[in-house]
Amino acid sequence: MKTREMLELSEEELKSKEAELKDQLFKLKFQHALGQLENTMKLKNIKLDIARIKTVLREKSQGME
Repeated sequence: MKTREMLELSEEELKSKEAELKDQLFKLKFQHALGQLENTMKLKNIKLDIARIKTVLREKSQGME
């Protein structure tokens, strides 16, 4: 998900998306630990998306938009 798309979402939508990504990250970490994960780049991409969401949420809460 691109940052521009995230800026258009409301805070509630961003928080739900963050929770969804954290759940997905947990599942991928579990697969990675078991040796079942084929594409490890998914881990990095999800972590980056979570960081972007947190940044956008912080900007919105501070009124920096």
